[in-house]
Amino acid sequence: MKKAFLIFLTVILVSSAFVGCKSSTSSSDNEDNQTASSKELNIYMWQQYISDDLISKFEKDNNVKINLSYMSDNADAITKLTAGGGQEYDLIMTCDAYMESLVKGGYVEKLNFDNIPNASNINESYWTAKEYCVPYLMNYIYVVYNKDTSPIEIKSYNDLINPALKGQIATIDGARNLFPIALVALGYDPNSTNENEIAEAYEWLVKYNENVVAYGNAEQNLTNGTASVAFTYDGNASWAMAELGDKNNLVIADFDNDPVQLGFDLYVIPKGAKHVDLAEKFLNYITNPEVMAQNLIEYPYSCPNDAAVEVASDTYKNDPARNFDYKQNVFFQKDVGEAMTIYNDYYQKLKVGE
Repeated sequence: MKKAFLIFLTVILVSSAFVGCKSSTSSSDNEDNQTASSKELNIYMWQQYISDDLISKFEKDNNVKINLSYMSDNADAITKLTAGGGQEYDLIMTCDAYMESLVKGGYVEKLNFDNIPNASNINESYWTAKEYCVPYLMNYIYVVYNKDTSPIEIKSYNDLINPALKGQIATIDGARNLFPIALVALGYDPNSTNENEIAEAYEWLVKYNENVVAYGNAEQNLTNGTASVAFTYDGNASWAMAELGDKNNLVIADFDNDPVQLGFDLYVIPKGAKHVDLAEKFLNYITNPEVMAQNLIEYPYSCPNDAAVEVASDTYKNDPARNFDYKQNVFFQKDVGEAMTIYNDYYQKLKVGE
């Protein structure tokens, strides 16, 4: 996937949610929102993350135009939400780590699930702030490597700082993706707010950086041989494995003890959205099992919609990118509050190579 989490601006904006910078919408405003002309639906989300065919079908069936706009990282979505996202968008994609702050700050609308009955297909275990969001897709963030070309077998995060892997690793980016694996490797909470522990994680990541050959595009770097190891999302690993086909020599690192991150992308309706009725109709559409199963053909990430997985293709169900036996040994991103400033300070140092 394309994720690179939070920049400093995000810290400022998300922190404001904790101190109650709540925007309010009167009941009359809500009525205006519901009765506004619903000929357009404006969605802000990740690029290359939803089937064009499914978008076209919804447009045709509902005589509506969907306008998709794209973010480059989660900071963009938080900025939109905290700056009055409902003025521009009817649906915004964010992730589980920020829902607590967004709800407390009053930045998202409470959903009417009478209008989203298909949401009942989503596994309860994969939901946060249930009244305010609908989970879309989820992704394990793990290590995959070429069993023929990797200099070492990988059994833990600490293996990633082995000098033998110098120039061998393709990796996703972002403070809240990278620091957790360093914290786990050091025996700390992946959501630590202790500055000393975060500082130690920074030193670990300096060593990790020495082995990194590329940030992003893990699937291309694995398939073209630029990298023999990748720290990436399961969907990206799936694309790489599928491209290699019968010649696939990629395996998921068989960790002995270390947990892997499981993250969720969620749709929320920003406060003041103009087409709440249509937004909820779209949420019901995308949680329809058949619709989501079709979406998984193009975007084979892990899916929290149990009914969709049940009717998904055999190719999806048997995808080797999700064939590993420690799926219960996971951790989730938690809102670290003001400690995000500490993370970003060290992250910026990491990026400039101090």
